[in-house]
Amino acid sequence: MDADALANLFTTTSHGVLATLKRDGRPQLSNILFAWDPEEREAAISVTDGRAKTRNLRRDPRASLHVQSADGWSYAVGEGTAVMTEVAREPHDAATAALVDLYRRMGGEHPDWAEFRQAMIDDERLVLTVRIERFYGMVR
Repeated sequence: MDADALANLFTTTSHGVLATLKRDGRPQLSNILFAWDPEEREAAISVTDGRAKTRNLRRDPRASLHVQSADGWSYAVGEGTAVMTEVAREPHDAATAALVDLYRRMGGEHPDWAEFRQAMIDDERLVLTVRIERFYGMVR
């Protein structure tokens, strides 16, 4: 399958399934929302520190992201390596700024950015970016 056609499927949705590897090698799957950068072929995801996917990726940064068409017949999987920001700790630190940027990239404009920033700190959020190195799937 043509990598460009598969990559294009990532532009049609912001919902996907992130697969990471558990300590025993089995996959751990998480439904996620993501922002896709088609030029860089990167998916950015807001995650919480301490969750299984975050722990798994700190141990082994290999990740796969599955997306599918609305009718379910076309799908693409992007395999890549995850990179994570630091955990948001201060209202204007780099991690919190990255979370604000991600929210905006996903089409949001928050009515109270101070409240948003505090929620990111309280939730111990960070941005996970998966740079896709290989695609596979089927596009109809």
